[in-house]
Amino acid sequence: MSNPYDPQNPDYLDPVDDLALRDDEAAGSEPRVSSSVRDIASRIPESLASIGRDISRTVERALSAKDEYVVAVKVSHEAQDKLEQLVQAGVFRTRAEAAAFLIDEGIKAQTALFDRVSTKLSEIERLRAELRGMIAKTE
Repeated sequence: MSNPYDPQNPDYLDPVDDLALRDDEAAGSEPRVSSSVRDIASRIPESLASIGRDISRTVERALSAKDEYVVAVKVSHEAQDKLEQLVQAGVFRTRAEAAAFLIDEGIKAQTALFDRVSTKLSEIERLRAELRGMIAKTE
């Protein structure tokens, strides 16, 4: 059995490269672009539009995320250095991620404090409601 890809075979066909110009195309005064290149070029606007839609969806999801908030805080020079160390060590990608982690850990470490604050806030709200009730009675 002969190999159809062997150039010595009389039935051998030259491989077709859609991106290359044929000799008769290159010989003309203005070489023509092959159909494959035209097809690819015609799909570029659609691809760009698709990428734009994907970016828009990603931005919308990021903006609508309910579990992440941006908070601007001032930190000491020492705190800034510590945040930068965490980034340089590869623990976090950004100082903001490092700061968010440390804030969450600080809140966990101060559970007793936040329990007391929550109790006091409930008491304050109860007293406010009581005062509102007193004012409503006098009117």
